[in-house]
Amino acid sequence: MFDPDIAPSGTLLGLLQRGRGDGTLHALAAPRAEALAALNDSVLRDPRRDWQVENRSLYYARLYMQLDGGLEEIERHLFHPDDLTDPGEERTGLALAVLGHLAAYGRDAALLLLRSYAAAGTNWRWALDELALRDDDAGLATLAPAVLARFPHTAEGDAELAAAVRDAFEPRPWRLWAEDPRYGERIRVAQEQGCFDRWQRQLRPTGPRPGWSVTEVLDWAQQGLELHPEEWRQVPAARCLAAVAGPEDRPELLRAARTGPDAARAAALRHLAERGDPEALDLIEAAAADPFSSRPLAEAALAAFERMRAVAAVERARRWAPRPDALGTAGATMLARRGSRGDADLVLAALRRTVRTEGPDAGGLWELVDGVGRLGVACAAPVLRHIYRETSSSHLRGRAAGALAVTDPGFPAGFAVECLWDCEESTRELAARHAATGDDRVVEQLRRLAADPAEEAEVQTAVRSRFGPDAPAL
Repeated sequence: MFDPDIAPSGTLLGLLQRGRGDGTLHALAAPRAEALAALNDSVLRDPRRDWQVENRSLYYARLYMQLDGGLEEIERHLFHPDDLTDPGEERTGLALAVLGHLAAYGRDAALLLLRSYAAAGTNWRWALDELALRDDDAGLATLAPAVLARFPHTAEGDAELAAAVRDAFEPRPWRLWAEDPRYGERIRVAQEQGCFDRWQRQLRPTGPRPGWSVTEVLDWAQQGLELHPEEWRQVPAARCLAAVAGPEDRPELLRAARTGPDAARAAALRHLAERGDPEALDLIEAAAADPFSSRPLAEAALAAFERMRAVAAVERARRWAPRPDALGTAGATMLARRGSRGDADLVLAALRRTVRTEGPDAGGLWELVDGVGRLGVACAAPVLRHIYRETSSSHLRGRAAGALAVTDPGFPAGFAVECLWDCEESTRELAARHAATGDDRVVEQLRRLAADPAEEAEVQTAVRSRFGPDAPAL
């Protein structure tokens, strides 16, 4: 993750960067040159807080189609000299994904640009994956010489080729080239080597072995901190403890959870929490509230608390929730997931406190937003609207929209309408089920989504539910 430079939410650029439906609607109403400038800025400087999970590519590709935008800026970005010095996927991944969707919409220029970049660009693997989904066999066949030339006929080059074949997200090009007598033998050898590498890794595990004692598992967890970079192994170590620890080992585990070194302590805390040990809650509180605890240890302790399912954990959460610290957030999060209607005030107070102190992109908001929706806290609508408008996370905005659908009577005629153009398919699906059809744009967009082959099946199913024989007339 990284923190992108996000424009204010009231600007066209800010709306497009966030992937909001209003971004598309404002872009279509703005002067074309201004809209294209904001669109190119969003595509070429990836605005997502987490570029690996948030969706923007289809959203931007649709807008390029509606604005009849050219691809010159994308081409300059892909083949800029920075491509040779900055191999990170986040620099070019969004632009390549947009080109993939444009190619699927029939833009030949996008297809040709993807081929050119796959042949010469640093992030060629991403471009090749996009082509694997959209190009024909003849087009893919022309790329084989350029791609294979990246791997010299040396031991190191052959190993790199085997890794590329093994790790390919879309194997179609490699399978196609393996059938070509000019390259087939080399690629088949690489495929076999990749399979052999997987087998070797399975035969040489580096983790705990059968017969390890509790002490050995805890030592292995602690040894992860000696690596570069450090490895916090409390999660796999806790799974191992579940297999090797018996009732007679409880005193050792309690000692480790109370005074052990950080990684071993985290593993013991997680194991005791998952077993519902009666002392687990006090030990977690001690680790998380101690000002001398390291941040990773405190976070591991709270993560262990989140996995607890006992009634005692919910009762402890009620005690913690009013606190203005990480324990308070953890307690409110537990209540958001498992609390009763009587806990609504505590969850709402935590939501307001988190927004006020940490802003609309705070990591702790996700569960709290879901919680006020689950508990039906009607008076949460104002803060939910604020999060919806201001957050730069399209996933969190979708969560806020889901909570508003439950708590805000004005949602169907308000935010639900713009959500039909949102960048996240789950948000579009929500809107397809709730958007009021008094606005002609709603009916038109529902029909457009139903006919778009690039739209997700879940969204089209929701749209069809509005057009079915038992649905109200549109």
